[in-house]
Amino acid sequence: MKKILSFFIVFIASLSTYSQELYADVIVNYDKIAGSNTQVFNTLKKDLKDFINNTKWTDGGTLSLQERIKCTIGITIQEKVSNEFKATIFIQSGRPVYNSNYITPLLNFQDTQFKFTYNESENLIFNENKFSGKNLTDVISFYVYMILGYDADSFSRRGGTKYFEKAKKIADNSINQGYDGWNTFEGPKTRGSIITDLINNKSNTLRDVFYQYHRLGLDLMANNEQLAKNNIAENLLSLKAYTNNYQFYPLDNFFIAKREEIKNIFSAGLPTTKVNLAELKALLETINPINSKDYWNQIKN
Repeated sequence: MKKILSFFIVFIASLSTYSQELYADVIVNYDKIAGSNTQVFNTLKKDLKDFINNTKWTDGGTLSLQERIKCTIGITIQEKVSNEFKATIFIQSGRPVYNSNYITPLLNFQDTQFKFTYNESENLIFNENKFSGKNLTDVISFYVYMILGYDADSFSRRGGTKYFEKAKKIADNSINQGYDGWNTFEGPKTRGSIITDLINNKSNTLRDVFYQYHRLGLDLMANNEQLAKNNIAENLLSLKAYTNNYQFYPLDNFFIAKREEIKNIFSAGLPTTKVNLAELKALLETINPINSKDYWNQIKN
């Protein structure tokens, strides 16, 4: 118990100086585009990397590269006509687990509604108060704040709210600009719909589970594996609040990021002592049946 208490004292102290900025790896895949002129794609990659990594996104102090949030933003170009692009974008981010070399995934998301214009070597400037005039800039900025929000939520209870609210403002500013993927009326998987659900009270239970999963679970794993597993299992059982909710994509996004990790936690190592894993397994199969065969069925009772 003293070791655990000492951990929290040290870890909470570190949060007081915690400042969030990104160190992003940008990937631009243009295999589907015929032609030999690839320079525009290489320049797009460089411009996006500079934009993401050099923009001041938060109010915190300047961090070293080692301290920044590491993430990957990948863009697969589907079509290109002159300076107009149609693409798919995927976002991946994670954060280190205390006292280990393990990076736990936080966000693993794919967006297929991404159209933008881009002229080689143009300045990419984000304006948080209104639509920036470039869908490219605003989509990327939206996901930057999603990454920051998920990261902050993993360290403090609903700590990412101010970043999610910035993402919501970007979505609101972009709704009537003629680009797909922003309006909630387009469906439950749009950027506008997901961020609206995420900051709604309906997501409070999920976000609380997300925080406790990391701080009271994974971050304790090195010091007390059994306690950590008990805490993770107990918190996951709180997701029964979503048993009758369908098409709630913040929950789906949680499982996309965490399914492999949850399977691994409960299929090896010390057993839980406070939670019946059969009950947890049944709940996961109910609220997220799509992953039953490859993940939840691997959980050992």
